[in-house]
Amino acid sequence: MTRRVKGIMGLGVGAWVAASLVAAPARADGGGASWPDTPVARLELQALIETLDARLLSHPSATLTLEGWCRDHRLSPVTQVVARRVAVAARPPSMAQRRDLDVGPGEAVAYRRVELTCGSRVLSVADNWYVPARLTPAMNALLDHTDTAFGHAVAALHFTRRTLDSTRLFAPLPEGWEQHPLPPAASGTIRIPAEILRHRALLYRQDGVPFSQVVETYTAAMLDFPPPAGP
Repeated sequence: MTRRVKGIMGLGVGAWVAASLVAAPARADGGGASWPDTPVARLELQALIETLDARLLSHPSATLTLEGWCRDHRLSPVTQVVARRVAVAARPPSMAQRRDLDVGPGEAVAYRRVELTCGSRVLSVADNWYVPARLTPAMNALLDHTDTAFGHAVAALHFTRRTLDSTRLFAPLPEGWEQHPLPPAASGTIRIPAEILRHRALLYRQDGVPFSQVVETYTAAMLDFPPPAGP
């Protein structure tokens, strides 16, 4: 079920659970972590997604946020996030996107799709529409000819970010769970879908000029580590 999020809820619980998970080692084989279908595990996953959402909403660079998440949860020995370009047909910006970017109908808008990886795990897929004329030649060369993550390529702009919407694609607990008893334990493990969260955002230069609109879809690999050990 898709859920639009207009605020940050449960951050205190999320921070507590995230801190407890830092010490949990990730599986060395890179396989999917198994979360038992228990009320506590569902509550932990709920808090983790809220924590991830809050971190992304509060930081201008999704790339740096992913690197911190990868490091904190030991998803890979090497925690640098790498952008792996995906060969797809160019997608012209819509009229609404041109309005958001404040570009006229004749001004060039480039398109780039990448998979952001940490080690062997694809943490997110990013669709990026950006205005080359508002970047430096060196930045455009990196984006055109290398797999450099967008946030790293344009870091010298010291950009800011405005989230247009955040959509939860995975809800470990039902709507209104805090007003009712938690679901009972079930046999097996929790099925985590391939996509768990999506953000759409605008990036701005220091002079307030927008230069990029990005749609980031975060994957189940963000949760690919074992639940914390019980007491």
